[in-house]
Amino acid sequence: MACILSIETSTNVCSVAASEAGKVIFHEEDFSGPNHAEQLGRYVDEALSFIDSHAIPLDAVAVSQGPGSYTGLRIGVSMAKGICYGRDVRLLAVPTLELLAVPVLLGYELEEDALLCPMLDARRMEVYSALYDRALHEVRPTQADIVEADTYLEYLESHPVYFFGNGAAKCMETINHPNAHLITGIEPLAKNMMPLAERRFLQEQYEDVAYFTPYYLKDFVAKQPKKLI
Repeated sequence: MACILSIETSTNVCSVAASEAGKVIFHEEDFSGPNHAEQLGRYVDEALSFIDSHAIPLDAVAVSQGPGSYTGLRIGVSMAKGICYGRDVRLLAVPTLELLAVPVLLGYELEEDALLCPMLDARRMEVYSALYDRALHEVRPTQADIVEADTYLEYLESHPVYFFGNGAAKCMETINHPNAHLITGIEPLAKNMMPLAERRFLQEQYEDVAYFTPYYLKDFVAKQPKKLI
């Protein structure tokens, strides 16, 4: 199985992890940010030192691809590319909203037909969200939403929907549906990237190190219908 270094900098949280053979063997997180410029290099050095001291060959670097903060993603992707070039390893990209769903799937008992709606905060009542089923199949792709009472109504009418991420709490009073459930304290963390990164590695879903760019929120907004801007 692969040894993968994972980097997550899409929000104010900075985190780095290393995994081997399906297990997390190193992780560090900083929740006091945004401190990516100060903390990321140190965490990466510690992770690589841990890997090297245990004589584990590094196979790939996984990085959160967004949507997310322009500054945070730029720092994380630049670091990931530097490691890939320096160590001649593959680059993997993990969607931030999919990553947010991992601790919910692993840590909560959900109904068989439950849907997961990770949310990243934007201005006012805007969020960036997607909808997944329990197998992490995409039910609705990532898009920018202005949250109103009927924004997710077609899904809430037939499924329990779990909302989480740093954009979720502000929306619950507006959504106000008996099938809407809030899960608090969910952050995108590098240590949760392992199953998503390993799947991409095994399927050879590699990124072009030279040309890969993350999914910045500002770029994502530009692609939306004008009513969402």
